[in-house]
Amino acid sequence: MNKKDMIEVVAKEVGISKKQANDAIDTVFKSIEGSLKKNKPVTLVGFGTFTVKNRKARKGINPQTKEVIKIKAKKVPHFKAGAKLKTAVK
Repeated sequence: MNKKDMIEVVAKEVGISKKQANDAIDTVFKSIEGSLKKNKPVTLVGFGTFTVKNRKARKGINPQTKEVIKIKAKKVPHFKAGAKLKTAVK
């Protein structure tokens, strides 16, 4: 499912226009992004939790030159599925 498919499902299920569904979905995504930028987790009970994890600096290998390179430390988004989502997927 992509964003376009999600917009169509939301519009049909809620009985709103596709533009309203798009705006609602964009608002949800932007609020999750905003919280993660502030390093605050977002928990959707039963669905899962979005957090920010710190990835340590490490060494890697350039596949073209086989040269050892340094990969800098960085923050990455992380998602942990909730119990209901895990059960639904089984």
